[in-house]
Formats: sequence, C-alpha cells, structure tokens
Amino acid sequence: MQRLYIANKNYSSWSMRAWLVLTAFNIDFEEVLVRFDATNPSFKEQLSLIHANAKVPVLDVGEFKIWDSLAICEYLAEQNPDLALWPKLTHLRAQARSISCEMHSSFMALRQLCPMNIQAQYSIAEGQALWAQHAELRADVERIEQIWAQRSDEHTFLFGDFSIADAFYAPVVMRFKSYALPVAERSQQYMQHIMQHPAVKQWVDAARAEAV
Repeated sequence: MQRLYIANKNYSSWSMRAWLVLTAFNIDFEEVLVRFDATNPSFKEQLSLIHANAKVPVLDVGEFKIWDSLAICEYLAEQNPDLALWPKLTHLRAQARSISCEMHSSFMALRQLCPMNIQAQYSIAEGQALWAQHAELRADVERIEQIWAQRSDEHTFLFGDFSIADAFYAPVVMRFKSYALPVAERSQQYMQHIMQHPAVKQWVDAARAEAV
C-alpha cells in the first residue's frame, strides 16, 4: 500500500492538502506521521531519510516517491481517472489548476503572518490588529476572496463537488478562522462548507487532539 508521510496535523498545511485528497476520494493509503517538536530533535534527519528534500508531504508508492503536494495530487489524478479529483469540464479543470497553482506559489504575507495553527483561537481584536497593520495581508485575503467568489453557487465547493482546488484552499480556511480575519459573508459560507466536509472534520479533530 502507498504511504503518505506527513508532519503535525495542527501545523502542516502542505501535508493537509495531499492527505485531504487521498481521504476525500477514498484512495487507499497508509499515513506515516513524523512529528516536529522539542521532543524530536532529529525531525530533519528523519525527513532526509524519507526523501532528499527533507520536507513533507511525500507519497511513497513503492517503485518511486512523489514529493510536493501539487505533484502528489496530479499523480493521484492521473492514477484515478474515474474519480473527479479535478473538474471534468476542460475550462473548469484549467481554472481549478490555475487557482491551485496560485495557492502553491503566492500569498506569502498570509503564510508568514498567519501560519496554520488549528488549535489556536486568536481574538477578534488580535485579528483586527494584524489586518490593520499589514497591507500585504489585506491584499492576499482580498485576492483569495475574489477566487472564492467565482463559485457559481454559494452552497457548493469551488467547482461544485469537492476537488483538489478545495483541498488546496482548506488550510487557508483554517488560517482565516484561527486568526479571526474579517471576510465577507459569501467567504464565510464557503469556509463553513469546507469545515463540514468529512475529511476536513477528521483532520481537524486529529489536529486538535495533538500534543503541542
């Protein structure tokens, strides 16, 4: 069975993306958790034994390994053409890939100022302070809300059914919630939709149960 190497569910947003795709689409895999914390000083060494880039996630399929969350998701889509990991329609699939790649390469202010921490619950005042002090954070959030607003139906995921694109933006939902960032009602509806997905619930429950 293929193995997915991940780090702490509370913190590892890239691990979350690949894990959600595997779990949401019922693709068989074994989860291997490599913890990073003060009690595990050999974290980087352990990762380097898994793959030379010493990062997670890594998908070990036996004959070879795939690293980087987007590469893993593309591999899974190729290997499971019967599953709609990407939207079926060509133009929607292209759009889904575009916004997933944008998530993969952009939004540096959000990453740096609001690292994923599912257990954390900052006050509205703390979120407002971050918002007021950092124009680059406001710009990132505005762009993300533009992407989410393109949904044809406020009661669906980004392209109707859950897809790789939603898995890529799920950690953003975690950040928005933890840091109490002000977002529009339509964005809040999407966030709620993400939080109610069974795979997301499973990840969040495990993250909240982790020792930190």
